[in-house]
Amino acid sequence: MRKIAIQGIKGSFHDIAAHQYFAGEELELVECASFEALFDVLRKDDEALGLVAIENTIAGSLLHNYELLRESGKTVVGEHKLHIEHALMCLPDDELGDIREVNSHPVALAQCRGFLTRHSGMKIVEVEDTAGAAERISREKLRGHAAICHADAARLYGMRVLERSIEDNKHNYTRFLVLSDEKCADTLRCAPQTTKASIVFATPHTEGALSQVLSIFTFYRINLSKIQSLPIIGREWQYLFYVDVCYDDYARYRQSIEAVRPLTKDFKILGEYAGK
Repeated sequence: MRKIAIQGIKGSFHDIAAHQYFAGEELELVECASFEALFDVLRKDDEALGLVAIENTIAGSLLHNYELLRESGKTVVGEHKLHIEHALMCLPDDELGDIREVNSHPVALAQCRGFLTRHSGMKIVEVEDTAGAAERISREKLRGHAAICHADAARLYGMRVLERSIEDNKHNYTRFLVLSDEKCADTLRCAPQTTKASIVFATPHTEGALSQVLSIFTFYRINLSKIQSLPIIGREWQYLFYVDVCYDDYARYRQSIEAVRPLTKDFKILGEYAGK
């Protein structure tokens, strides 16, 4: 049985992504109220894996999670992309016309703004977790309240689905990273089969420093699928660059890494894995 830490509870998008990624395997979920708590679990238990949302096609990158990942020392061993579909659910005896208040995570609420605008009589209340909103409504028997979360949560918490697919954009995906302790990483991945890597580095505060790094990746025919900059706290106007690179030749990728290292500072490979 795999132990895997997620943000949220059963029925959350992290739960769904974990079961899709480890399809057919028995999982012991460690439910965490926050991403900080998730990384704390990984720090205390080297055998535990983590599944962490890192970016959404609508909301963008989860910037703080990049920092938590870099500071954790954990390794990325996989990724999973989940189609995000939101449903409105309530207690079994309520109807749509009975709903006075809607609870969900701020990102989920923002992704359903059109639906909520059309039902302006519903008070919007932000909570920490999508599935957690459904669990609380069910547990406290809150009549007139509804939750926005994945439809699977209705089955888990005895709720009634009022509306499905209420998200504004139907092409809504979240990308999750699977994290492991370094000493366990080789059992979860095989270097010759990897096609993607996540790296982080800083560059000297000089003209053309970043351009030189990118030119090397171009020379080795390494595709950059994502680049995200974050300011370095305490070092004004200097940045860390989080970069995802894709490759079809592992040896050529490693050559590019060795060529890049001397041009950078604080260089670190966050993980090598099979891209999806």
